[in-house]
Amino acid sequence: MAQVPQRFFDAAAVRTWCGLSLRALGRAREEIDAINVYPVADGDTGTNLYLTVESAVAAVEAVFAAHAVRTGESSGAEPGRAVGRGEGPSLAEAVGAMAHGALIGARGNSGTILAQLLRGLAQVLAAGGETAHTGHACHTGHTDRSDDGDDGDHRDHTDGPGLRLALRHAAECARQAVAHPVEGTVLTVAAAAADAADAAEGDCAEVARAAHEGARAALATTPEQLPALERAGVVDAGGHGLVTVLAALVETFTGRAPEPPARAAHGPAAPVAECSPAHGPVDGVSPDCVHGDDAYRDDADGDDADGLGGPAFEVIYLLEAADTAVARLRERLDALGDSLVVVGGDGLWHVHVHVDDAGAAVEAGVEAGRPYRIRITHFGHGDAHTTHAERPPRERAQRAVVAVVPGEGLAGLYAEAGATTVLARPGEPPASGELVHAVRRAHAREVVLLPNDAELRHTAAAAAEQARTEGVRVALIPTRSAVQGIAALAVHEPGRRFDEDVVAMTSAAGATRYAEVTVAEHRSWTTAGICQAGDVLGLVDGDVAVIGTDVTDVAATVLDRMLAAGGELVTLVLGDEAPESVAAHLEARVREAYLAVDTVVYRGGRQGALLLVGVE
Repeated sequence: MAQVPQRFFDAAAVRTWCGLSLRALGRAREEIDAINVYPVADGDTGTNLYLTVESAVAAVEAVFAAHAVRTGESSGAEPGRAVGRGEGPSLAEAVGAMAHGALIGARGNSGTILAQLLRGLAQVLAAGGETAHTGHACHTGHTDRSDDGDDGDHRDHTDGPGLRLALRHAAECARQAVAHPVEGTVLTVAAAAADAADAAEGDCAEVARAAHEGARAALATTPEQLPALERAGVVDAGGHGLVTVLAALVETFTGRAPEPPARAAHGPAAPVAECSPAHGPVDGVSPDCVHGDDAYRDDADGDDADGLGGPAFEVIYLLEAADTAVARLRERLDALGDSLVVVGGDGLWHVHVHVDDAGAAVEAGVEAGRPYRIRITHFGHGDAHTTHAERPPRERAQRAVVAVVPGEGLAGLYAEAGATTVLARPGEPPASGELVHAVRRAHAREVVLLPNDAELRHTAAAAAEQARTEGVRVALIPTRSAVQGIAALAVHEPGRRFDEDVVAMTSAAGATRYAEVTVAEHRSWTTAGICQAGDVLGLVDGDVAVIGTDVTDVAATVLDRMLAAGGELVTLVLGDEAPESVAAHLEARVREAYLAVDTVVYRGGRQGALLLVGVE
């Protein structure tokens, strides 16, 4: 079905572009993953780009949803009712959300650079005609508020000349963020897109077409610039991802996507075209097939052409720090390792580097400011740049469990039971791409997926469907709480037939009532009455059942209500902020008032809720 074209680059166009980009990257993800050849053997560029854009999409949708609620409430409309075209967010709000979402959700080197490209684009579009550009203010003169021509709606938007300037600024911002730029990478493709856009005349559609064609032509020549690509017979993976995103931009303004490249490979032979990054080498594939998510090292002349001897760890974190501190941080991290990319600004930065001393990289962040969302990934067994030819493929397990867990304590508990875990921090639910990546990490023929959150059911279903297309048999058990997941995991038996195991786990989860004790963040109506900010809430099976002021009292009331219907085992999962005495009080209450009921207590860590309760 053809996309309805957007006339200008306004907030609606931002929303459309983000959605189309996510779908396009979803379709191209596997192909992009498969053509990574330099220099790290982790084959996840397509996945990283998808996750980065997925975070941007979520941020844009949140802005539209929040604006709809505000407008509906102020106008007396019913909450959730659709608002008119003129009542949406501004262009600055939309592109700001897109850039921020990409920044906080950026994954890998390619995702980090894409986030900086979007940030550079947003700086021009959100500035209303002015932004910092190559050391001085740039003036688009083409971002304004004008009549739409359709319904008298006055909305800010950018036309073709403004988009040209935004693409140029984006390419330059991305190049400046990389410590040692290398030609033949996504940076080259971005620069070519900007050059082609500069020569275009006309509206946004014409500029987008020119940028896409310029990027596509540059992508085809990347093997001539980077020897590792030439040897493998492929184009740059990150560049291919950018071409995909620019194709979505064309579709946004024309209503139709341009024809995709015939193949991501370059030249007559493409040994990696049949390579499966999730499952290791495939029969008939050259053993030289390697995967990586980085082409931004300063050793691209071939000294490390075989992919040997690079740093062992990828370190990524968000950082709250001043510009002057980040300048010093760049120098220190550049001395520690390679593949250094630092993007962001206005006090929030996304740091990516490959090092042998992961602790030193984190300590450098602590000295510069406040690092958080720290991710440290070991590239492989022994050597970070070991090729598939040098290490035997890991044998796939028959069955695995993949579970979303809300805290580090539960993550450890699930891992001890053999599950592959995805950590869901408070306010940061995992995206479908993260769940698919976890299924791949589990490396099994059969996977049982436990979302452990009612809000994640559709996300988990999308992940399961995508994993099935990769040949993995996936069963989704719609667990709505981590305590239901614990019950399911307790009866998991890998030796049983898959269907029987799934039925047993589903039955155990379904027989477990769940509750949580948390603190209200604001005044609101609930099924138990009106609560005020700071009140302690007891939720049973997802609905507020108790409102109080004391954590222990509310927890005891919740437990009594749950055990009134019977039970054999009580599971208590304490968050870091729960009072130390609450567990002992509840255990004593169960012993005294409920005969033959056992209690088990776990530490959940920073899980959001003060207490999780399960009754089997």
